[in-house]
Amino acid sequence: MTTIARNTALIPLSAADRLFGWRDHAALWLSLGVGLLVMQVGAYLVPALGTQAALAAIVGGSVIGAGLLGWTAKIGCDSGLSSAGLMHATYGSSFARLPVVLNIAQLIGWTTFETVVMRDGVLGIARQAGAIAPLADPATAAPGVGDATATLPLPEVLVTLAFGLLLVGLLTGSMVGLVRKFIGRFGLPLVILSLLWLSWQFLGKAQAIGWSTVWNRPGDGGMSTLAALDLVIAMPISWLPLVADFSRHGHDGRSALHGTWLGYAVANVWCYALGVLVALTTPSPDLVSALLLAQGGLVALGLILIDEVDNAYGDLYSASVGGHSLAPGWSTRRWAVQLAVLCTALALVLPMHSLEPFLLMLSSVFVPLYGVILGRLGGRADVPSLVGARRVDRSAVVIWVLGVAVFHLLPQVSTQLGSALPTLALTFVLARLTRKT
Repeated sequence: MTTIARNTALIPLSAADRLFGWRDHAALWLSLGVGLLVMQVGAYLVPALGTQAALAAIVGGSVIGAGLLGWTAKIGCDSGLSSAGLMHATYGSSFARLPVVLNIAQLIGWTTFETVVMRDGVLGIARQAGAIAPLADPATAAPGVGDATATLPLPEVLVTLAFGLLLVGLLTGSMVGLVRKFIGRFGLPLVILSLLWLSWQFLGKAQAIGWSTVWNRPGDGGMSTLAALDLVIAMPISWLPLVADFSRHGHDGRSALHGTWLGYAVANVWCYALGVLVALTTPSPDLVSALLLAQGGLVALGLILIDEVDNAYGDLYSASVGGHSLAPGWSTRRWAVQLAVLCTALALVLPMHSLEPFLLMLSSVFVPLYGVILGRLGGRADVPSLVGARRVDRSAVVIWVLGVAVFHLLPQVSTQLGSALPTLALTFVLARLTRKT
C-alpha cells in the first residue's frame, strides 16, 4: 500500500506547534537584521546625503520596511501557512510553483554568498590577529573572484567546510528550539553587546571630531532622500519571502506583527546608523578594516560574523520548507541538510562576488510578488480556505509581471524615485482592487 506524504508546508500549522511569543519573534528578527552587509549599505548613504537626511531615511525606511515584514508575519501566523502556502493561496496551486522555485534559487545563492562572507571575514580576522600568514598576492584576497576554476588555498577550504558542517548540525535540530534556547538566551545578547561596544567606540570618535561638525555635515547631492529611503527599505523587503515560514509558529498574529516589526526595525536602524557613523568618523574603502581599527573591534567583529550564521540558517530553513512544498516525500530536515551540502560545495567553486548583481536582480521579482500577496491576503480571515484550488489566478499573475517590469523600468525614467516602494504600492493597490470578496 502506497503512503502519500503529508505536505506540511501547504496546510495550517497545528496549535501544538505554535510556541513563539512576541519576544521570540523580536529576538529572531533582531538577530537576523544584524549583519555586516547592512552596515556596509549604511556607509553608502554618506557622503551622498548629509547626516540628518541619512538618519531620517534610515528611521523612516526601517519603520516602513519592518512594518511590511511584520504585516506579512501576521498573515503567516493568522493562517498558519508557510511562505509557499501564501504563494499558493494568492497565485493558484499550479502557478505558485514558479515563485517557490525562484525563491529556493535565490536562497541557495544568498546562503552561498553568506558562507563566502563568513569565510573571508574569519580569515581576515585571523590574519589581522597573526593566527595565519597574510596573503602573499593581494589579487587572491577575495577567493573565487574572477576565475571560477581557481583553486582555493587550504585555509579557505577548511573554514568553508567548517561553516558547512556547522549549518548541517544546526539544521538537523529544531528551528523552534534554536530560536528560543540559543538565539534568544545566548546569541542575541552577545551580538547586542558587540554593537554597543562598537557604537561607543565610534561615538567617541565623533565626539573627538565635534558633535556639531558631524551632525551638520552636508551631503554632496549624489543621492535623493527617496532613493535613500528605497535603499533602506530594500533590506527588510528582502526577507519577505521567508518571514511566514517562521511566524506561522507564533501564538497569535498580533504578537507576530509587533515582535517582528520591533525586532527588525531596531536592528535595521542600529546597523544602518552604525555604518553611517563609521563612514563619517573613519573613512575607509573597507568596512571590516574600519571596524578592526576600533578598540576591541577584533572581538566585536568576530561575534557579529558568528551571528551571520543565523542568516544562512534562516535562508536554508526557508528554502527547505519551500522544497518540501514541491516534493513532500522529503522532510524539511532532509531538504535542509541536502541544501546545506550544496551551498557549501558552491562556496568552494563559484565566483560569488561576481554573482551578487544576478542575486539582486532575482530578488527584485519578490517586491511585486509580495505587493500582490499583501493586497490579496491582508486583512482576510479565510486564507486557509484559498489553498488547494488547482488553478492559476490570472489577474494576480498579470499584476506581478507588470510589477516586475515597472521595478526595472523606473530607474530608466528617474534615478531619484527608487524602485521598491513605488512598485510595492502599485501592485498592492491593483491586487486589492481586484480582490474577490
